Amino acid sequence: MVITALFLGLAVFMMLGVPIGISIGLAALMAILVGDMLSMIFIPQALVTGVDSFPIMAIPMFILAGELMSSGGISKRILNVCQEFVGRFAGGLAMVAVMTALFFSSVSGSAPATVAAVGSMLIPTMLEKGYSKRFTLGLLATAGCMGVILPPSIPMVLYGVATGSSISAMFMAGFFPGMMVAVGLCVYVYLYSKKMGWKGEEGGINWPRARTAVWDAKWAFINPIIILGGIYGGFFTPTEAASVAAVYAFICGVFIYRELNMKGLYQSLAKAFLTTGTVMIVLGAATAFARILTIEQIPIIIANWMTGLTDSRLLILLYINIFMLIVGLVIDPTPAMLILSPILLPVAASFGVHPIHFGIIMVINLSIGKITPPIGINLFVASRVGNEKLEEVSRGVLPFVAVMLVILLLVTLIPQLSLFLPQLLL
Repeated sequence: MVITALFLGLAVFMMLGVPIGISIGLAALMAILVGDMLSMIFIPQALVTGVDSFPIMAIPMFILAGELMSSGGISKRILNVCQEFVGRFAGGLAMVAVMTALFFSSVSGSAPATVAAVGSMLIPTMLEKGYSKRFTLGLLATAGCMGVILPPSIPMVLYGVATGSSISAMFMAGFFPGMMVAVGLCVYVYLYSKKMGWKGEEGGINWPRARTAVWDAKWAFINPIIILGGIYGGFFTPTEAASVAAVYAFICGVFIYRELNMKGLYQSLAKAFLTTGTVMIVLGAATAFARILTIEQIPIIIANWMTGLTDSRLLILLYINIFMLIVGLVIDPTPAMLILSPILLPVAASFGVHPIHFGIIMVINLSIGKITPPIGINLFVASRVGNEKLEEVSRGVLPFVAVMLVILLLVTLIPQLSLFLPQLLL
């Protein structure tokens, strides 16, 4: 009865359009009322203890860093550099969008923030250059997925918190898969643009102009170097790196580029606070949900059931991938990561799957959920920024979903794609 109330309540509240964090909390409350085994104080306690963690402090700081980058001129300068070096290829401006999203993701750790920041700068220009709106919005929505896969990824922080895995190792493991996404998107963009006749800028690289753009963006490029170099070099933790990123973005915007005024700072803080508040409610509610699952021994039941399906490591990973792709259609990655990782990791571990490798598989799966309806957040952001119907954005993203699925399959089948750097450096 408790589990029925938990999952049925969650489904009903979500179908009624209740926000995901509130839906999870109300479902947990229903389970407590039906089971009569926990007191009502359990919910507020979980809301507090679920976010009372030093690693989780990285989330609001990375969110703030992304907002300050967007409004402080850092993103614009990264875009200019990408334009100089790849803008001359077929589909060059679309490749610029991918590369800009790549660099922005390496600081923000947020997929929606990446879509919003890059989209607001490039959508008008791409449409002016003749790119179709469906293609443009589909590409930008998918490029935002790198904000989840590349370090410093917020879902990776959540996976580390939920499973006790090393967040630094997760960050390292996400580097190659994230680069694979960038390369895969650029290859598809080039081939499709050749077919459609979308040409880049005439002539070769203008080296004097390129050097000027690189020099102007030098402070912007130092930010990800400080963050990732500091983490991998052991100078500070991911949480401390998030604070460094936010402070550095503030210094660049106010004192170096001088594009971040009081109004821009207020807007950046307001957006960061709003996003952080939403994430923290989801975190607290998902903690209560996950603890009820643990009390009812659901992870053990599911693990025993799944291990009984097959004794093949490859098949169990295939089953888990299909399951997570389905979950990604209806649940946001934040609660999905917190709820599913403690359940599915023991199953994968029983087949010899490394926890870090499995974490990257989960991250890529759930990143695909960000570009698949009905609740793909990147689709909503791209729709809003591009002023287009959600249906059109959903159609535009379909070929890019295929690219993401190929990368997911490669990462699943070849563990060293995600394990090489952690094993080399840790």
